Amino acid sequence: MTVDLEKRGERGERAERPAPEGCLTVAIRVPVRIVVLVVVVPLRMVWDLLVLCGGFLGRVLLRPIGRAFEWLYGTVLAPVGRALARIAERVATAVLWLLKAVLYWPWLALWRYVLVPAATYGVAIPLAWLYRSVVRPVGEGLVRVLVWVCARLLVPLGRGVVTVLWAVLVWPWTVLWRYVLVPVASGAYRYVLTPLGHGLIWLVRVLVVAPAVFLYRWVLTPAGRALAALGRGLVTVGREIADAVAVAWRIAGYVSRAAGRALKWLARNAVGRPAAWCYRNVCTPVGHFVRDQVWVPARRAAVEAGRAVREALGAARETVRRARREAWRALAGGAREPDAVAPVRARERNLGGTHHAPTVPGVAPGAGISLRKQG
Repeated sequence: MTVDLEKRGERGERAERPAPEGCLTVAIRVPVRIVVLVVVVPLRMVWDLLVLCGGFLGRVLLRPIGRAFEWLYGTVLAPVGRALARIAERVATAVLWLLKAVLYWPWLALWRYVLVPAATYGVAIPLAWLYRSVVRPVGEGLVRVLVWVCARLLVPLGRGVVTVLWAVLVWPWTVLWRYVLVPVASGAYRYVLTPLGHGLIWLVRVLVVAPAVFLYRWVLTPAGRALAALGRGLVTVGREIADAVAVAWRIAGYVSRAAGRALKWLARNAVGRPAAWCYRNVCTPVGHFVRDQVWVPARRAAVEAGRAVREALGAARETVRRARREAWRALAGGAREPDAVAPVRARERNLGGTHHAPTVPGVAPGAGISLRKQG
C-alpha cells in the first residue's frame, strides 16, 4: 500500500507539474486572446445595453401598461362581464321556458291526456276482455280435444311401433352379445391372454429388472458413494480456500487501517497542529488588536459624528420651522403666541450611543428616545 501511495504521489506531482511551453504556443496564445477580446467586448457592451433598455422599458412602459390593464379589468371588464353573464343567464332561462312551452308541454299533454287514455280504453281493455272471454276458452277446448285424440289413437300405435323396433333392432344384438361375444371373450381372456401376460411378466423380470437391480447394486451405488466422497472433499477444499481468503482480507484491512492511521497522524502533526498554533498565537491576537485598536475606535467616532450631525440637523430644522412661523405671522398678521416650552426631562441615554447623561438627584430618569424622534 505504501508503494501504491508513493506511485500515486509521483503521478500527482507529474500531473500538477506544468508542461514546458514553447515559443510557438506563446505566439499563438497572444493573438488569439487579442482577437477574442476584440470580438467579445462589443458583444458584451451590446448585451448590457439590451439589458438596460429592457429594464427601462419594463419600468417605464410594460409595468404601467400592466397596471392600467389590471385597473381596466377590475373596474370595467369584470363588472361588464358579470352583468353580461347575468343577462345571458336570464335570457337563456326565458328561451328555455319558451321552448318548453312550445315544443315540450303540448306534446306531453297530448301523450298524457289523449294518446294514453285512448290506447288504454280503446285498445288494451277490449283486447284483454276478448282474450279472457273468447281466445282463452277456445284454446283450452282445442287442447283438450287434441289430448283426447292422442290418448285414443296415438298411444296404441306407439306401443306397436316400439315392439316392432325392439324385435328388429335390439333383440338380435342382445342375443349376439349374451350368447356369442361374452363366451368367446371370456375364453380368450382365460386361455390366451392370461398365459401370455404371465410370460411377458417373467420375460421382463429376467431381461430388465434383474440387470437393473444388479447395475444399481454393484455399479451405481459404489459410483455414487465415490462421487459423494469426492464432492465432500471438494467442499472441504473450497471451505478452506474461503477461510484463507477471509483471513487474508482481514489482515489486509488491518494493514490498510494502520497505514491510514499513520497518514492521519502525519497530517495532524505536519499540518493541523502548526495551523492551530498559528491560529491561536498569531491570527487571534492580530484579530483582537484590530478589533480593539482599529474597529472599536472607528465605530465610536462614526457614532459620535452621526450623533453630532443629527443634532445639527435637528437644530437646523427647528430654526427653519420657527422662521417659517414668523414669516407666516408677518404675512397673515395676528398676535404672536408664546412658544410652548417643552418640559425638562432627564436624559437617560440616546439609542444610538452608549454614554449615559448625568442624573439629577430626586428626578426620575426619562425613557430612552432617539435623536430623530426628539428633532
